[in-house]
This record gives sequence, structure tokens and C-alpha cells, in this order.
Amino acid sequence: MKRSPHVLVFRFSAMGDVAMMVPVLRKLFHQNSGVQVTLVTRPFYTPIFNEFPQLQIVTPDFKSTHKGVKGLWKLFVALKKLRPSAVVDLHAVLRTHLLRFFFRLFGYRVLKINKGRSAKRRLTRVKNKIFVPLQSTPYRYAEVFSKLGFDIDLTVSEHIDPLPLTESIRQSLPPKDRPWIGIAPFAAHPGKVYPLDLMQKVIAFLQQEHCIFLFGGGASETHQCELWEKAYPNVTSMANRYALKEELAIISNLSLMLSMDSANGHLAANYNIPVVTLWGQTHPFAGFAPFGQPDSFALSADRGQYPKLPTSVYGSHIPKGYQAAMRSIDPKHVIERILVILSQNH
Repeated sequence: MKRSPHVLVFRFSAMGDVAMMVPVLRKLFHQNSGVQVTLVTRPFYTPIFNEFPQLQIVTPDFKSTHKGVKGLWKLFVALKKLRPSAVVDLHAVLRTHLLRFFFRLFGYRVLKINKGRSAKRRLTRVKNKIFVPLQSTPYRYAEVFSKLGFDIDLTVSEHIDPLPLTESIRQSLPPKDRPWIGIAPFAAHPGKVYPLDLMQKVIAFLQQEHCIFLFGGGASETHQCELWEKAYPNVTSMANRYALKEELAIISNLSLMLSMDSANGHLAANYNIPVVTLWGQTHPFAGFAPFGQPDSFALSADRGQYPKLPTSVYGSHIPKGYQAAMRSIDPKHVIERILVILSQNH
């Protein structure tokens, strides 16, 4: 009897990139009966995949047990016992390079993602910039599985029901007598963060007729969210108050999410929540826009004023004179876009 295909998948970080695996796994499971998948990722991210009871998750400990080359060898030995029929690397970093080497050494079929690094360099370089949209990350993921012979059609959208809110969460949140808007005002790099004074204008206006939920993490972000919560009656901070599983339930019940080029936008998109994204040093052309969202939902800094944009794939590089690039996104424009989308979805 032929054994069902069992694919071992590597994707350790970052949260946004991990979250973008969800629509691909949905199609993989729905369109390919009998396939087994073991995902190797960080333990914190496991709630993102709770909708897949058939998915096996392995969570390495890179701080101790699986640290360094010896630790990665231990991880390989443990993973090898799962007897995968193929290994898929959706991360393509030094750790996964070593793991791929170990598996190839023992005759396993190993494939890795094509990140399109050279095309991204052409998109973000200052001189001779080639400003064209690149393949999105979920499609890059799907391309790897397609090479293994799996059918994955990402063009067909699916209805995703919101996650149930527990009674304790419901009691801690305002009533849903007006639209719930999530706002994630932060990102890993300053080049992707909308100026806080402009964001405050957006929050101040929207909270008049909407419930605003602020998402963030870390001490400084939590402090800022709590300041806005105290300043406005219809603003609630989510920062450091709920576990990821609970945050996902709340996100899935939103009417809309406003996000930077960051993980929260991808998490909301996984539940078909409309996501308005703001882009500074980065740009949706690099392939990291939330999955399934119309191009019109992405608002970018003015390339007429700042022709070098995008300057970075990750937002880490800010050229001289480009510190204020995101100020070219008018708060009124952000508010108008949100109100139009909400009117079309209700």
C-alpha cells in the first residue's frame, strides 16, 4: 500500500511570514486529500495554525537543545524519525540551510523557496530602480509545493468564519453596537511606522463612531496604546493583555484592520478581514502585502516627493532626507479609505 505523502516544512520566523503560510496550507489540505504536513516553527506561533487539526507542529528550542550546529543535528535526528517523504524550506536562512544539507546527505528530496532576492534588490536600489510588482510571498510558498506535485489554487477565495469569543473575553470588551476597528500602529523598523501624531489624528476621528482596538507589544508600545486608551472613550488597548490565541479571536471579529507593513495585517487577512496598510520605506510591490487584499487598500508614501522609495524590503534603511516620507500619507486620506471600505462591507 502506497504511503501518503508527508511533507516536512521549515518556517521559523518572522510572525508575518509565518502567518502568510495559512492560506497556502488551507489550499494544500483542501485540494490534496491525504497529505500529511509537519511544520517546524517557533512555539509562540502555534495558535496561528489552530484551524488545522491535521497539522503536526514541532517547536525547536534554539536557545538550548537545538542551539548551534550540534543542536541542529539533534533536531535533524528527531525530524528524520518522522520519515517525511519530502522536505520544504520556506525560510531559507543559515539554520535551514544546514538542516537541508543534513537531509540531502541522507537522500531526502529537499526543496526551498525562491525569495527573489535579486529582483528585490532591483526594486529597492537607488539607481536604475526597476519599479515593478514582484511575486507575493504566499505564491512563492505555493510554488514550492507545486514542484512536489500538489495542486494549490490561491485565486479561489474562501469564506472564513470568525473565531468564537469566550464569555470572559466578551465581558472585557465593549459591546459590538458599532463597527470594531483594529489598529496596529507599530512595526519592527522605524521606516515602516506611521508618525504617531498623525496616527493619533486617525484614532481621534474614527473612535467617535467606532470601537478602536490597539495592538502592540513591548513596553514602549504598550505605554503608547494605554495613553491613547486613557485619552479617548472608545479606544481599548490590546497590548500585552491577551494571549495570541485570544488576540486572534478578537482580530477575526473585527470589521477592519489598519496596519503598518507588519504581522497584524497578515493575521487579519487570514480571516478575510479588510486590511488597510500604510507603507513608508517599504512597498507592497515587494510581495509582502496582506493576502487577498485589493491594491487600493494599500496606501504608500508619495514617490513623487520621495522617488527612491522603496528603499528597503524590511524598512531598516532610511536614506538621508527620507525620515518624514510617511508624512506624505494624509491622515484624511487614511480615514476616508477606511470609511469607504466599511460602507461597502456593511
